[in-house]
Amino acid sequence: MQPKKFLAIGFIKNVHGVHGEVRVIPLTDDPERYGSIDWVYLDHGVSESVMPRLNIEYFKILISDIIMKFKGIDDRDAAMTIKGAYLKIDRENAVKLPEGSYFISDMIGLRVITIEGKYLGEVKDIISTGSNDVYKVSDESGNEILIPALKSVVNNISISEGFIEITLPKGLLEDM
Repeated sequence: MQPKKFLAIGFIKNVHGVHGEVRVIPLTDDPERYGSIDWVYLDHGVSESVMPRLNIEYFKILISDIIMKFKGIDDRDAAMTIKGAYLKIDRENAVKLPEGSYFISDMIGLRVITIEGKYLGEVKDIISTGSNDVYKVSDESGNEILIPALKSVVNNISISEGFIEITLPKGLLEDM
């Protein structure tokens, strides 16, 4: 499994005002990071090969959102055309993660197996709880389990091989 070439750093959830600003849900742990980038790719879900590049004019951090203004998007109508798109950067411009840390987008879709080799499903989402992350895992039947991302549970993560190996905590699955 190859790491993704582009990483989502925000989602344009709505327009803001009449001067072309948009309201962005940050998909990064550090919203201040927006201050160190000059441009982003706009992903409407069509194809990564045709993502336009938008130059950032300015951004403001609110409590839970970011207000962004892009050069050339100067009114509400223009801003409406980019609503619902993801803001992405290429991996070369991504922050460097410490050893043992991974981008969420690289972990979505990883197979989850127990140390005994039992397949549990794929990572569908990662929930941040404050104290530790939780992997939301679904199998082919749609059954979901929540696995705490603790050192005592997660034995190995291999992005390149596409799996996470865990030691299943007692009582997590009733049928085991």
